[in-house]
Amino acid sequence: MNVEHGTRKPDDDELISLLQQAHGYAIEYIDSIAHRPVFPLATDIAGLTAFDETLPDQPCTAAALLESLHVIGSPATVAQTGGRYFGFVNGSTRSAALAARWLVDVWDQNSALYIMSPVVSELERICERWLTELFGLPDDTALGLVGGSSASNFCGLAAGRNELLRRCGWDVNTKGLFGAPEIRVVTGEQAHATVFKALALLGLGKERVEIVPTDNQGRMLGPDLPALDDRTLVIAQAGNVNTGAFDPLEEICEQARAVNAWVHIDGAFGLWAGASRASYHLYRGAEQADSWSADAHKTLNAPYDCGIILCRHREALINAMQADQASASYIQWSEHRDGMLYTPDMSRRARAADLWVTIKHLGKLGIENLVDQLCRRAQEFAEKLLDQGFEILNEVVFNQILVSCGNPELTVSTLEQIQVSGECWCGGTTWNGDPVIRISVCSWKTTSGDVDRSVRAFVDARQRARREPAQQDR
Repeated sequence: MNVEHGTRKPDDDELISLLQQAHGYAIEYIDSIAHRPVFPLATDIAGLTAFDETLPDQPCTAAALLESLHVIGSPATVAQTGGRYFGFVNGSTRSAALAARWLVDVWDQNSALYIMSPVVSELERICERWLTELFGLPDDTALGLVGGSSASNFCGLAAGRNELLRRCGWDVNTKGLFGAPEIRVVTGEQAHATVFKALALLGLGKERVEIVPTDNQGRMLGPDLPALDDRTLVIAQAGNVNTGAFDPLEEICEQARAVNAWVHIDGAFGLWAGASRASYHLYRGAEQADSWSADAHKTLNAPYDCGIILCRHREALINAMQADQASASYIQWSEHRDGMLYTPDMSRRARAADLWVTIKHLGKLGIENLVDQLCRRAQEFAEKLLDQGFEILNEVVFNQILVSCGNPELTVSTLEQIQVSGECWCGGTTWNGDPVIRISVCSWKTTSGDVDRSVRAFVDARQRARREPAQQDR
């Protein structure tokens, strides 16, 4: 604590009081999470109008603000940290990491440079080494910590674009893209939207991308991969966002390595298959790629937000992220790890602390068990839905499940009833032109009891959908 002549500063006393108040509210929230609706009630959402006021002229006490957040805000949250949220691919958070997050938030470190935070720099360095070992990557693989897959895909593709052009004698940082040699982009027709977002930001628009057909699970068809060359940027997928399927990574990487093409693997939630002996067959070959993206806040269940970019070519990532290191003379570089070298951001929160705690708490065996548990719960969920007459439309190879009620109208209505029930929550998507229900099993807290309760919610929702039009309001 800050000490001045043996006593705390008055501001510190206020901060301690506020943290104690927040602690009490947090305990109330944790105690209620298993009983509250997974998606907030309409009345709780309506209560958010209390936040909508004109810009206040006068200050408000911090204690009153915390009370408002808890009383008005807590009931309107989605119970993602429980065991029955299956929407998007949103993980929960490990208890050790959340507790550490509180401490690290009090530190309020800027992780841009070693000189700004030696502890965060060291934790980033350790996480870099640990993830390199966990995924079986080359020893000098570089790590950057960003917000999520949108940013990590951008970083990996920027490094790949710039490196391919550098090999052609073209420096993007000094010459830009006008007049640059043409490079090719190859990806599957089921590539995630964040891939196309990153390509657009990088000046590699969608119309110029060579699209590879996929099979009925969304996997790139290896025999349809075009002939690659040393000006090709290949984007493969470790975990289709709908089915969980993996592209044939070994085949793709072998072809790319033979001609010195660049392979980026979008592995937001699926890259973690590389940490499991049971799932490793899906990941095999991924270690041959040039760059990889993943989210620790998905499968690993680290707190939000913690996106990961890994790159085998350290200098390529640095050169893409830091176009001109000499232009800001006030920046004090060090012989230690300066985190901003590996991301687009300068000022960044201390994501490395969340990641370090999560990995250290679980260990290699714990991470493997977590991945295996999520896969088992997904298999269990699919089997029990099948027993209740639902259709499972994908091979459940990882943690994603696609569900149909047999016809589009009933499927849509059933999903609406599930979402308003409060018993569990999952989203919808379109598969082969038809609406389907999409389940992502991403929380370490999901138990077999949660699966059983959610299956009953599916059955009840289908019964209500058959009896009457889906209710839009409760």
